Amino acid sequence: MCMPVAYASAQLPVYLDDSAPIEERVEDAVGRMTLDEKIAICHAQSKFSTPGCPRLGIPELWFSDGPHGVRMEFTWDDWLHAGWTNDSCTALPALTCLASTFNPALAERYGKTVGEEARFRKKDVMLGPGVNIYRTPLSGRNFEYMGEDPFLASTMVVPYVKALQANGVAACLKHFALNNQEKDRDKVNVEVDERALNEIYLPAFKAAVEEAGVWTIMGSYNKYKGTFCSHNDTLINQILKKQWSFDGAMITDWGSAHDTREAALNGLDIEMGSWTNGLTWGVSSAYDNYYMAGPLKQLIKSGEIDEKVLDDKVRRILRLNFRTNMDRRRPFGSMHTPEHVAAALDVAREGIVLLKNEKAFLPLTPGNLKIAVIGENAVKKLSIGGGSSELKPRIEMSALQGIKEIFGDGVEFALGYASGEPNYSMEMPSPYDADSLSRAAVDLAAKADVVLFFGGLNKNYTQDCEGDDRRTYDLPFGQNELIERIVAVNPRTAVVITSGNAVAMPWLGRVPAVVQSWYLGSMGGRALAEVLSGAVNPSGKLPFTIARKLEDYPAHQGGDRTYPGVDGTVHYDEGIFVGYRWADKHKTKPQFAFGHGLSYTKFEYGNFASDRKAYAPGETIRLSLEVKNVGAVDGAETVQFYVSQAKPKLPRPVKELKAFAKRTVRSGETVTYDAEIPVDALAYYDDGLHSWVLDDDTFIIHAAAASDDIRRTLKIKVNNKNIAIK
Repeated sequence: MCMPVAYASAQLPVYLDDSAPIEERVEDAVGRMTLDEKIAICHAQSKFSTPGCPRLGIPELWFSDGPHGVRMEFTWDDWLHAGWTNDSCTALPALTCLASTFNPALAERYGKTVGEEARFRKKDVMLGPGVNIYRTPLSGRNFEYMGEDPFLASTMVVPYVKALQANGVAACLKHFALNNQEKDRDKVNVEVDERALNEIYLPAFKAAVEEAGVWTIMGSYNKYKGTFCSHNDTLINQILKKQWSFDGAMITDWGSAHDTREAALNGLDIEMGSWTNGLTWGVSSAYDNYYMAGPLKQLIKSGEIDEKVLDDKVRRILRLNFRTNMDRRRPFGSMHTPEHVAAALDVAREGIVLLKNEKAFLPLTPGNLKIAVIGENAVKKLSIGGGSSELKPRIEMSALQGIKEIFGDGVEFALGYASGEPNYSMEMPSPYDADSLSRAAVDLAAKADVVLFFGGLNKNYTQDCEGDDRRTYDLPFGQNELIERIVAVNPRTAVVITSGNAVAMPWLGRVPAVVQSWYLGSMGGRALAEVLSGAVNPSGKLPFTIARKLEDYPAHQGGDRTYPGVDGTVHYDEGIFVGYRWADKHKTKPQFAFGHGLSYTKFEYGNFASDRKAYAPGETIRLSLEVKNVGAVDGAETVQFYVSQAKPKLPRPVKELKAFAKRTVRSGETVTYDAEIPVDALAYYDDGLHSWVLDDDTFIIHAAAASDDIRRTLKIKVNNKNIAIK
């Protein structure tokens, strides 16, 4: 940057000198700030900003919700949309869809897109991505997360965070930690053993800190060990900041702070949105009365809290400033470019999961088919609703639009069922007569060659929506009954489920094809139509288990004790056995297993080998697997590598995902998949020793197409005489 001689960088205060190391700039700025200025930057000044330090030229920090795009603007002090005409965005598919791609390169493009659009909109902190673990299919916020497996979430979140922050915009990883239900989220206390905490619920957060260098983290609403997570000594001071050496800022969720002393001493750095539920209401202009505002100032002035405690928070916030809005070299950003639209489309294409396809019912060949498209989700704008992840996309192609563009004039539509308008505090009734809609849909189905039923959930309250959980595992709005009536008059019916959660499928045996489509963002309609027509060969894999019934999930094994909680506490009695780990342990056959996803072609797994047979700690296991496409069309296959231990000293899952690789294989071609597994990744957490342990043992590595579809296995030996590792 060119500057007048009179203001050359050597003559500037250190905190304004771009050439000085960040830590020197931080210390210089802290030393110049008054107590009032330090207090001010630790809490909000509006719904989505903090004030900075105007006297020193340190700018405001501006936050925006995510993680699927940049949210529309709000008025200064309430939850009303500002009504701007230039605050639209590219809507990316939901994170469940991103996870189902099993493609870290797409996670990088995803983060790059969000980062560029956030920068263009002059945002400094994007509130996302989310990496909480899928524990119950009722959780209203699962669609914002990356599934049930900690390795998958860890692998996908790292490139997302790196690419987003390359734009000089901070990712804000959320919700730290154990936010696995929305019901009673602002008061429930989670009791989970130390092993499950470290093996299941923390790995993705740890990866984002240690591998991606995430700049901010958001606390969750719930409690852990009886203390709210946004100011929890164990989670923040001991694990996040001490064990993982996190040097960024710890931020509340909106309304998740509850106590000044705990906030000050237990690691909270920025307090946002107190006395609000984060969705619909809040006390007006209460910022100076926040826990870390006037009350904290009084405790410091009285000597009850040392100002050094405050200084550590200020350093972390200033470090955030210097990484974002005081970095003059950060890119300018861009909005809704062709590259952004292409990223949204490619994530949707690769994330769609073909669950069932009897007798190659799909794909449908465009031509003279009379297609009945039935269901509200074929036309509903699914970027609206859901809570803080709501978006205002510049474009949002519906499934019906995409199908008409590919299949032409033979497409007719019936609504079939209808929900009410999105609302964040109550279920809204449908304005239509359900029986009339159903009759019209059945009449249309009877006259069609093929029926495409677009059902599932939506982002209304008590569906896939922040603030509460689903009431049932079943499809809402009478969809199960409607599907049965449609199939009775036309068995050539494919069901397309739009959701961020698993649903019961009592009609599964009576339909030839089922597609899991997620919330697909701006280009969802095109992606769906391309998959249904065969223009794109589906390659998505489920990031969570779809059980046959709700009671097959471990969170629903212990009555209210295990979900949603008794006397304010929910007990994670299943420990480490979440998702497919539980199904394997209890030999429960799921409806569709974790990692399941069909293709329009077939893959055969061939030679499977490791680079050698024995390894020591610190080394890397290198794997190779031959895969042949024996079908008639090109396709992409994700090979999943699971590991079992022969004789563990503590109980372990039957197998655990430790690597995966996705490649496109042309028809008739054989390709070699390569994968690496660090030997130390075979360790487990011993809560008696409070450390990770790697046994001297034999391990079995499985090459699989899904967690219930193992194709090849091999054995390796780990020689480890010092069993405790860091």
